[in-house]
Parts: sequence; C-alpha cells; structure tokens
Amino acid sequence: MSRGRRRLVKALVVLGSVLAFLSVFAIWTERQALNTEDWVNTSGKLIQNSKIREAVGNYLVDQLYENVNVEKEVKELLPGETKELAGPVSGGLRQVAGTGAEEILKSSTAQSLWQEANRTAHEQLLEVLEEKEGTVSTAEGKVSLNLGSLVTNLASQVGIGENLAEKLPPDAGQITILRSDQLKTAQDIVVAIKGLALLLSLLTFLAFGLAIYLAREGRWVTVLFCGIGLISAGFAVIVARQVAGGIVVGQLVDEESVKPAAEAAWSIGTSLMTSIATTVIVVGVFFGIAGWLASPTGSAASTRRVLAPTLRQHPGYLYAALAIVVGIYFLGAPTQNLRTFLTTLAIAGLAAFGIHELRKQAGEEFPDASYDEIFGGTRDRVVGAVKDANLGERAAKLRLPEMRRPAAGETAKPAAGADADDVRLERLERLAALHDKGVLSDEELAAEKARVLGTGAEAS
Repeated sequence: MSRGRRRLVKALVVLGSVLAFLSVFAIWTERQALNTEDWVNTSGKLIQNSKIREAVGNYLVDQLYENVNVEKEVKELLPGETKELAGPVSGGLRQVAGTGAEEILKSSTAQSLWQEANRTAHEQLLEVLEEKEGTVSTAEGKVSLNLGSLVTNLASQVGIGENLAEKLPPDAGQITILRSDQLKTAQDIVVAIKGLALLLSLLTFLAFGLAIYLAREGRWVTVLFCGIGLISAGFAVIVARQVAGGIVVGQLVDEESVKPAAEAAWSIGTSLMTSIATTVIVVGVFFGIAGWLASPTGSAASTRRVLAPTLRQHPGYLYAALAIVVGIYFLGAPTQNLRTFLTTLAIAGLAAFGIHELRKQAGEEFPDASYDEIFGGTRDRVVGAVKDANLGERAAKLRLPEMRRPAAGETAKPAAGADADDVRLERLERLAALHDKGVLSDEELAAEKARVLGTGAEAS
C-alpha cells in the first residue's frame, strides 16, 4: 500500500475504535432510559440490594411521619389513661418502623409494589418524552415515581395502617422524575440518544469495513487491529464506568450515610453497560481470530489447509450456518429494534466477506487439498499403531519363555537328546502357527527360528 493509504487505514481503525467506545454509552442510555422492561428489571435488582433497601426504608418512614400525625393515630388506638403514652409509643414505633422497613421491603408484596410503581412511572415518562398522541402536557405537569402504596404498606405493618390511605396527602411518597420546565430539553435528549445509538453503531462497522477493504495485501493485519480496537474500546468502557461512578456519586450525594446506597444503585444501574461492553469485547475476539486465520503464520496455514476442502466444496453450508447464527443472535437480543437489526446485519456482512476472502486464500494456497490427503495419513498411522499394539500383545501372550542360560560358575545340565529335539520341534511348530495367523512377519519368524535352533544347540 502507498503511504497515504496506510495512514488512511490506520485512521479508520482508530476512528472505529473511538466510535465503538461512544456507541456503548449511547446504546446503554437508550436501553436503560427508554426501554420500560429493561428499567423494570433494573429496578427489581435495585430493591434486592440491602443498602438500597435500607435507604428506601428510611425514606418511607420519613414520608410516613411527615405526612401523618402518627402520635394522634396512636392516641386514638390506645384505651383510657394509656392515651398519655401516645408520644413515647409513636417514637418507639418510628424505631420499629426504621429497623423493620428493610425486612418489609424483602417481601414479594413490597417488591411487586416497587416494580409496578417503577413501570407506571417509566411508561408515563416515555409518553411525555416521545410526545405520544393523547399524552397531556401541561405547564405545571410532572412525572413522578409514586411510592405511596409502599408507605401505606409500611404503616399497616407497624399497626397504624387502618384507613391510612385516605389520610395520606396525594404527594406522599412522590419522587419527582421530570418537571414541565425540563420537558423540552428531555425530549431533545431522547431524540439525540435514539439517533446516536443507531448512527454510532453503524459508523463503527462502516469505519472498520472500509479500513479492511482498503488494506488489500495487509488485510489480515487490519482485521487483527480492528479486533484489538474493539477489545480496547470494551475495556475502556469498563474502566470509565468505574471512574465515572466515583464522580457521579460524589457530586450527587452529600450525606455519607446515603453514599453506600448510591454506589450500589450506580453499580446495578450501569451493569447493563458492562454487558454491552463485554459483547463488544467478544466481537473483537472474533475479529482477532479472523485476522490470525488469514495470517501467514504456520499454525494459521495448517488450519487453512484443514479447512480448504470444506471451504471449496461446501460454501453453501458455511453461509447457511452464518445465517442461522445471526438469526439466533438477533432473536435472542434483549431488544429487537431498527438499531439491533442494522447492527446485526453489518456484523453478518463483515463475516460473510471474511468467509469469501478465506475461501479465496485457501483455494489459492491449497487447490488440491482433500479430506483423504489431510486425514488419510493420520488415519493410517492410528490404525497401524492399534494393529501393532494388538499384535504385540497377542505375541507376548503366545510366546514361550526362553530357556534359562546357566549363571556364572553354574554348570549347565545337559538335556537328553530326544527331549531337546521334542522341545525344539514344539517351539518351531508354534512359531509356524503364529506366522500363519499373521502375528509374526517373515523376518520375525526367521529370527525366532534362529534363536530356537541356536539355544537348542547350545543347551544340547
């Protein structure tokens, strides 16, 4: 490649890596903020965290005592002269409510109320942000997370909940999410996020695809560096998440007692970001494998030789398998929208191009490669080794023990002539039988015969 083209290819790889880094944040924001099911799932994980349950429980207790005259309620419940104890009892109830709120929030009923409140608030938020037809937008309007039902549930658990719902003011347990003066800005942000998530995802693969196309002779190196870029982008997101968490929690939370809950909320709320970053890393690993497979290294060349017959004779199966994998990935994606479809299509296109180039390269390098050529020698060696092992084992079982030679200083006892001849004859007959069965080769038979005759001669 010319110097200018090399610089352009490098610039496109760097650009694609930066776009991949930014696209993770855009996709996370889109799914976490604009997908109700994702948010409800996240809210369920939030309430299952002990630190967050403690913070929510303290908030519910504060709301209960701020909006209801608990001492008056207790006084009405106490009989006769014990009404004078209403003050101490209400204070004690606050301690009971404070220590028991977390246990209450562990119940399936309270968690269902929490998730339902989050679902309702998120659906209302989306209706306002997306300006859906029929949505009422007023100058004084706002979107809130209504935890009033949880406040009532808590009051019932501590024994003062009878008819409490009627006495709670409408804004009890209300957490404002969006005010009317923030509406226009929020709507603009939503439009930008939706556009960015799609645009950045497509631009990432467009930059990588163009870099690979322009690389020509050094294409495998470019593919390898695209994989390194994606892996680096994924790990950079994970690091940025950790750094940003400390900054965000420090800026938004002043009370030290609430920081553990805020840190837990950040960790759970951004876990989806880590999941997306992990997907980017996995895609980068596949890019790296593709780059290695096209490289001139000995291991890659051996792999291409093994794959050459399949690449040449069954390309349809390869593309069909790719289509099946892409279909399964798309159907298994958490959200099936235009961005997911186009991103999946872009990845599939790059994979199909990679298969085409690999077929071309393997065909040029190994035009005559066949399954028999590749696997035949290995098969013959394995069969031969197994056969030799079996023959050796059978020969060991059938072979007669050698005649013992006399030790040093020991005088050999001569055997009778007739007995020695019978022994040699019997051994020779058994050797002939083993030769006929294929246990002994001609050379082995000749050697054994010489040994028997020589031993017999020495013994006699």
